[in-house]
Amino acid sequence: MVALTWALASNVCACEERAAHIAIKNTKAVAFDTHFVPSLVYFFELNVSFDLHILEQEKENSSNLLSVAVGIKQKDTVDKMVRKFLSSNFVVMLFHYDGIVDGWRDLEWSDHVIHVSAANQTKWWFAKRFLHPDIVAEYDYIFLWDEDLGVEDFKPERYLEIVKGERLEISQPALDPGKSEVHHQITARGRRSKVHRRFYKSGDAAVRCDKNSTTPPCTGWIELMAPVFSRAAWRCVWYMIQGDRTKNIGVVDSEYIVHYGLPTLGDKKQKALYKSHESNNRIEVRRQSYKEFKVFKGRWVKAAKNDKCWIDPYPESVKRSKANAF
Repeated sequence: MVALTWALASNVCACEERAAHIAIKNTKAVAFDTHFVPSLVYFFELNVSFDLHILEQEKENSSNLLSVAVGIKQKDTVDKMVRKFLSSNFVVMLFHYDGIVDGWRDLEWSDHVIHVSAANQTKWWFAKRFLHPDIVAEYDYIFLWDEDLGVEDFKPERYLEIVKGERLEISQPALDPGKSEVHHQITARGRRSKVHRRFYKSGDAAVRCDKNSTTPPCTGWIELMAPVFSRAAWRCVWYMIQGDRTKNIGVVDSEYIVHYGLPTLGDKKQKALYKSHESNNRIEVRRQSYKEFKVFKGRWVKAAKNDKCWIDPYPESVKRSKANAF
């Protein structure tokens, strides 16, 4: 029997008091109920029973982590993904947002991955609570992926070779444009390159991307569905510390994936409601996000102007913010 200790500090917790039913499972685990309350630090000791020989072997051979938010309906897709990463000596952690863990027990690898279950939570909710930089400090790279990704043409070992060779601290595999739902052009695979760090788009100054662009979405940007972080980068991301986005961020073209674009979180009634109002909801959410971001940029410009000690390391981004804030 081995005891695992998880520390959830106040800056990890939600701003309001909320309940969660969380189960950490390897071969066997104890489920528990708790409240996340600000300003307190909780230490949860979970008695987890598993083969010590397997644990030691995995620790010795594994220096990278794959974390995926999963639901039972995407079991086949996740199965293919997990098999590929386990064969590349990754440690795998599954975040079960639908609360179903037992439905995975028939898979031969189920006892060799870490299962975390909390109903109706998102990938980043799990990541903020269970992937604290100190907890995952032993891993060189953290893959924090969605479940609706096809990995038939993806080789994790080759991907890491490229990332290390290109010195990418934050990266993602490119998307096969012929089979994927591509939301942002910078994520689409380029067939003539191994890695790309920017993309080009004609238009006026507000939307143009060229060789002189230094800000997202032209460069220094990846999508959140399949990010890969180095150990150092994850610490910054977890604490929301921004580094220089013009360097060490890129999309790997030679190792690519397929993004199926499946909205899977929620029950049938929620999905039916979402589907019936999908177009209107998307438009409203996007419009509101633009409004709020515009307000934020205006406040930032004003605060930077009033703070005599402030020196912006990215002056071009300030110019763009001033141009778009009002």
